[in-house]
Amino acid sequence: MKVAFLGLGVMGYPMAGHLAKAGHDVTVYNRTTAKAEKWTAEHKGSFASTPKQAVKGANIVFACVGNDDDLRSICLGQESAFQGMESGAIFIDHTTASAEVARDMAQAAHALNLSFMDAPVSGGQAGAENGALTIMIGGSETDFAKGEPVMQAYGKAVTLMGDVGAGQLTKMVNQITFVGAVQAISEGLAFAETAGLDAKKVIDVISQGAAGSWQLENRGYTMVDDKFDFGFAVDWVRKDLGICLDEARKNGARLPGTALIDQYYAEIQKRGGGRWDTSSLMHLLVND
Repeated sequence: MKVAFLGLGVMGYPMAGHLAKAGHDVTVYNRTTAKAEKWTAEHKGSFASTPKQAVKGANIVFACVGNDDDLRSICLGQESAFQGMESGAIFIDHTTASAEVARDMAQAAHALNLSFMDAPVSGGQAGAENGALTIMIGGSETDFAKGEPVMQAYGKAVTLMGDVGAGQLTKMVNQITFVGAVQAISEGLAFAETAGLDAKKVIDVISQGAAGSWQLENRGYTMVDDKFDFGFAVDWVRKDLGICLDEARKNGARLPGTALIDQYYAEIQKRGGGRWDTSSLMHLLVND
């Protein structure tokens, strides 16, 4: 299938690579042309200097950019994707963004006889590189049936959650849940150290019981070592939590713990840890 991929960050770069490895004809676009040139040198495919040029003739257009404004820019700005997509093509957005912008882009796409699905991912850089992402999707069943087989190139679980916006709402649940887990693990491990226990031995034991989780097994040991360079950055999680808290203000959901954890991450930023990974919540408990 002829596809385009817009945005070659730490997630988009390997995701586009998996599409090429699966045999699709991939054209990429990135704001920094050098990265697009590098990708093309590593994979079969081509690059374009604008989103409009990149999407020419594509059956499906994928995007993975930074935020709502970035998404609006590549969809609706000058030389944008929607200007170049052919009637009936599908735009699949992997950006973690608001449900509101997803609905706005879907409406704009529909007016041009295009389809739009919001499809944020979970699994981090490692999941993207290994082709093992969890993808939560909002859109129509018809569009999902067309897009799902293609997304299998980098998705281990590709699930339609509901209409447009449902993917982003599900990703918000994911972010709310995992930061709560990281905070709980941080408190538990800090308690273990204060109590004089071997914290790594504690992880060995409790990971086999009710306290076991992906976060504990994959981040617990490095948290004890005060190492925080293993994934999703604090700057980005604060962007995501801002989206969650804004949506909660709109729908009336109560997120007292999430709001508090967001402020803990703000404190980490003040300490110069904006690029540390999200497990750095531990740092606040053992360095005060």
